[in-house]
Amino acid sequence: MNSTAQNQSKVLLESGLEELGLTCSSAQQDQLLAYLDLLKRWNKTYNLTSIRDSRSMLTRHLLDSLAIASYLDGSRFIDVGAGAGLPGVPLAITCPERTFDLLDSNGKKTRFLFQVRIELGLSNILELNKRVENYHPVDAYDGILSRGFAGLSAMIHQTRHALRDGGRFYAMKGKFSTREISALPEGFELEAVEKLVIPGLDEDRHLIIIQRK
Repeated sequence: MNSTAQNQSKVLLESGLEELGLTCSSAQQDQLLAYLDLLKRWNKTYNLTSIRDSRSMLTRHLLDSLAIASYLDGSRFIDVGAGAGLPGVPLAITCPERTFDLLDSNGKKTRFLFQVRIELGLSNILELNKRVENYHPVDAYDGILSRGFAGLSAMIHQTRHALRDGGRFYAMKGKFSTREISALPEGFELEAVEKLVIPGLDEDRHLIIIQRK
């Protein structure tokens, strides 16, 4: 990234963080932009995301991921179907006191996440190349994050074994059907549906929070 583009990205990031009400140090902002740069470089070979424009990547990846930061409760999280590390990596950068395991069954994606962990020096992330139904953690998580599951019931059924009692699912959605919410499995209840406002993005975005009783 040339210096002009880098400066533009930094200004856009600073403005977006302010709109989201998030305070990040200069070092954290540099890490966020370094992650984006690494994603762009790897994307040329591994096709990790269909979004290639720098401005769109910052809005749709970084700011979209960070929009849920203030809603998280707990210290241990797993990002299921993490892909290129969204939302887990941006959240790990801005919430260093929390840990984020990044699970994906696609080896090229977890190799990228390994590189992210090494190059950015993120000690609070761990990439896991596994299928979620075959992954049984020793200690259950406080929260399960996902941008990738098509349905809430499928998300719960496939990942519930990894969530502690009282823990929460954080499902990031665009538009969603109220039928999904009415069909939640027994033992799980809707805690909140938060409408997310993503700086620079004029689209429906929601965070659905479901608690395990």
